[in-house]
Amino acid sequence: MAEALRTRHYSRRTEEANLHWIRRFLALRNGTPPRETAEMDVNRFLTHLAVGAKVAGSTQNQSLAGVLFLYTTVLEQALDRIEGVVRARKPKRLPVVLTRDEVEAVLAQLDGAPRLVCMLLYGSGMRLLEGLGLRVKDLDFGGGKITVRQGNGQKDRVTMLPGAMFQPLQDHLVRLREPHAA
Repeated sequence: MAEALRTRHYSRRTEEANLHWIRRFLALRNGTPPRETAEMDVNRFLTHLAVGAKVAGSTQNQSLAGVLFLYTTVLEQALDRIEGVVRARKPKRLPVVLTRDEVEAVLAQLDGAPRLVCMLLYGSGMRLLEGLGLRVKDLDFGGGKITVRQGNGQKDRVTMLPGAMFQPLQDHLVRLREPHAA
């Protein structure tokens, strides 16, 4: 399965997640080989996740994607209908969004590179791993842009470089040049 995911250029994190769900699926079946599985076993697994493990709806969907990849791509065995699955419920909550004052209070507790990364995430809309993977060549101070390489779905995209970040980032780069040059 890992080989099939890698040859299709899935990310390492997707590979890890899919392998995790396949292990859990197989563990629930007490060692019965996957080829001997019926749709009923998949239904039972997904229902177990929703009812027994009380996972979120997105987690149940992720586990289903892993199991379907195993059967359709690796084993080349089509599953008929997956019916009667108890779906995990999505919570009816609004997302928590910090006010500007709350963001400033959080940022005030940070310094150095962690502060810079958090400020970039807040100001540009990047995801955490995108911010952590930035390189100097990704910053375009002249155009006020950041190139996010191999972001979600292994796609490159461009986002804005907040004006308030120009000087802190340039100062940071100056500090890093000395040890790097040495």
